[in-house]
Amino acid sequence: MTYCVGLMLDEGMVFLSDTRTNAGLDNISRYRKMFTWDVPGERAIVALSAGNLAITQAVMSTLQEAIDDPETKPGDCVLSAPSMFRVAELMGEAMQRVQHKYHDTLEQRKESSSASIMVGGQRKGGAQRLFLIYAAGNFIEATEDTPYLQIGEHKYGKPILDRVITPETPIADGVKAALLSMDSTLRSNLSVGMPLDLAVLPEGSCNFSEHRRIEAEDPAFRALSEAWSQALREAFADMPDEKNA
Repeated sequence: MTYCVGLMLDEGMVFLSDTRTNAGLDNISRYRKMFTWDVPGERAIVALSAGNLAITQAVMSTLQEAIDDPETKPGDCVLSAPSMFRVAELMGEAMQRVQHKYHDTLEQRKESSSASIMVGGQRKGGAQRLFLIYAAGNFIEATEDTPYLQIGEHKYGKPILDRVITPETPIADGVKAALLSMDSTLRSNLSVGMPLDLAVLPEGSCNFSEHRRIEAEDPAFRALSEAWSQALREAFADMPDEKNA
């Protein structure tokens, strides 16, 4: 399993993913689930993947081949697409082709081809946008009413996002909320694991202000996790008893 989250705030976008893949209790590996493409100052794009690893890797390879192919028509790869909507369309089309190729064979073997991809970013002169692409290739877009999207094992990390995240949330607080959302998931589901990949894209810059890997021993992340646990324990202790509520 996996957990990935993307926030679309007035100040910019925050993306966070884990790296654990799980094909059984005795088959746990680390694979990158965050993919980025950028032309500094012109566009920056982030894709996060969840589900069948072979499917999502094939989709990402298809997209990269279009970038590398000199015969690709303008607008038919993520680095030349005229809008983020077209980027989402290209990813949906790639997902459709990969699913068409492998779905039936996987079904015959009683294996799932289910997969999803979150993609967001901004191109110069355009608005920042965030999309969730399903296995069928169709997609939805984050809005002001729902300024974040999640894929994978999302239920443990959702409550803090629901309580904290609005479009007006400062980007620094967005990073903190995403990390605490991940921390809650790490504590509650063993199929999600370190290290983490973090990318931060300030609005209008088309340049990443942060793009880094957070290892299990990262002191800042450990301090944040411990402080959050202590704050929850203190808040719980301060809650009135039911008979006094």
